[in-house]
Amino acid sequence: MSSGVLTDIGLVLISVSLLWKGGDWVVLSALRIARRLDVSDVVIGLTVVALGTSAPEIVVTLITALSGHHDISVGNVVGSNIFNIGFILGGCAAARAIPTTRYLVLRDGSILLLGSVLVLFLLYDSTLSRGEGMLMVTLLVTYLVYLMRHEEEPAEEMEEDFQVDPGRGIDFFFLCAALGCVIGGAHLLVQAASSLALAIGLSEWEIAVTIVAGGTSLPELSTAIAAARRGRSAIMAATLIGSSLFNLLGVLGLAAFLHPLTIVDTAQTSLFMMAGMFAFMVVFMRSGWRLSRIEGALLVGMAALRWSSDLAPAFWTGIF
Repeated sequence: MSSGVLTDIGLVLISVSLLWKGGDWVVLSALRIARRLDVSDVVIGLTVVALGTSAPEIVVTLITALSGHHDISVGNVVGSNIFNIGFILGGCAAARAIPTTRYLVLRDGSILLLGSVLVLFLLYDSTLSRGEGMLMVTLLVTYLVYLMRHEEEPAEEMEEDFQVDPGRGIDFFFLCAALGCVIGGAHLLVQAASSLALAIGLSEWEIAVTIVAGGTSLPELSTAIAAARRGRSAIMAATLIGSSLFNLLGVLGLAAFLHPLTIVDTAQTSLFMMAGMFAFMVVFMRSGWRLSRIEGALLVGMAALRWSSDLAPAFWTGIF
């Protein structure tokens, strides 16, 4: 393994650490500010926490879109969603079955599935225009407005998970500092990942949908682990679905609105894999209104298959 590859790997690890801690601080600061503004627990769980954990994806996707690295921009969103639903949600369910609710499955899960089908249709020609990006953002905003107006989901399960003190003025400073960490980590990650892709013979899409996506999904992973430890896996599932929806419609839509995107034709396989995983997730969560350990293991297997097909051949060839 050359010194250049080792340097790039080291830079990726440093940038991932910045994204992880920055994402944690974004979530905590945002929660405290939301509590100070008297936002309900339901809205906090499905919007503020989901948006906060998506901060790394937002920054990385926008930076890469504006700098012309379109494959990294779209691949990061697709790969992060596969990571969220496959490795994180599936992994937690494989360890301990996750109860679901009618609203989570039929409302939020269905919206996520329909959103993925829409993105598949819009990216059928491997391009995403400004108008299509605006349509995606508009659909997300409509969904968020609906959530705020129809809080059917009982809030009791969420109260313990996100029991935080009301925010103080300093939390706005911490929020800005956290976003600075995320932006700095995103810049470093994009540069290191692009260099690493060239060094070991991987395309920008393959690096984005695996390594970059895994790095930007660390805030979701840490939030999911914290919720699982408290025995509140239902809200963890809601946060992962909400984060995936933000990534799919909000992050990708905003990136396309700012700069039309074009991706490689081979990306279609990962797009279909993402939509397929969402479909399986909804079916699994509806079956008995729970995500069983076997079903969780199946989701992990799907994500692992996607990663291995993208990474393994070129990785070993590039190193050896």
